Amino acid sequence: MNANIAARPLPEQSFRVDSLHVQVYSTRALMGRAAARDVAAKIRELIAGRSELAMIFAAAPSQNEFLAELSTLDGIPWQRITAFHMDEYVGLSSEHPQSFGSFLRERIFGRVPFGTVHYLNGDAPDPAAECERYASLLRAMPPDIVCLGIGENGHIAFNDPDVADFDDPLLVKLVDLDERSRVQQVHDGCFPTLEQVPKQALTLTIPALTMAPWMFCVVPGPTKTAAVKATLLGPITEECPATVLRMHPGATLYLDRAAAEAK
Repeated sequence: MNANIAARPLPEQSFRVDSLHVQVYSTRALMGRAAARDVAAKIRELIAGRSELAMIFAAAPSQNEFLAELSTLDGIPWQRITAFHMDEYVGLSSEHPQSFGSFLRERIFGRVPFGTVHYLNGDAPDPAAECERYASLLRAMPPDIVCLGIGENGHIAFNDPDVADFDDPLLVKLVDLDERSRVQQVHDGCFPTLEQVPKQALTLTIPALTMAPWMFCVVPGPTKTAAVKATLLGPITEECPATVLRMHPGATLYLDRAAAEAK
C-alpha cells in the first residue's frame, strides 16, 4: 500500500456522545489529515462493490486542511464520484470568486477528476426553481458521504437555528442568514466587512444531509468551542442544529484541541 494511504494520525481522545463518534487531535493539521484518510478509506470501501457514489462537501476555511489532504491521496476513483456542495449565497454564481462553488473548485473540485460536479447556482433568476433543480439531482443520486463543518451558531450548511428543521420536507431551500452566520464570514476572512456578506443563501436542508449513511464533520479552532460544547453537551434541538449529529449512526466529529476545550 502506498505510504500516503497507510499513515494516519491517532487522536488524543476518542469517545462517543449518543451515536456520534468524537475524535480530538492536538493540531488542525493532524485533525485534517485524519479526517481525510478516514474519508478516503470509506470511499474505497463503498465503491469496491459498486459503479459510483455521491458526496457532499462544505465550503469553509475550517475545511482547508482536510480538503488539502484529501486531494493528494492515492487510490481514490474520483471519476466514479458525483460531487455536490451544500450551500451557496444568493446573488453569487458558482464562478464568483467569493462563492462556495469557487471555494470548492479551487480546493477540491478542480484538483481531482470527479466524474460529475453539480454546482448550486446562487445567481439563478428563480431561487425556488434552482432549489428544486438541485433537489432533483440529489434525489437521482442520493449522497453516500457528507463532509461538513459546524458554524459558530451551531449551524450545519446554512441551517441556522431560526430556520433549521430536523424534519424539513424540502431537500434544498432559500433562507435568510442569521447575523451571527454573516459575522462568521468576516471572522473567517471570506468578506472584508459585514455589509458585503450576502443576506440570503440556498442551502441543503438537514434531512438532505443526514440521509447520507456517512458524515464526517471537521471543526477546528477556538471560535467554534461554544458551538462544539452545545453540540456535545446540550439538548438535541434545532436551537443547535449540529446536535442532530448525535442521532446519526454513521457520523464522526473531528476536533482540534482548541475547538474541544470548553470555556
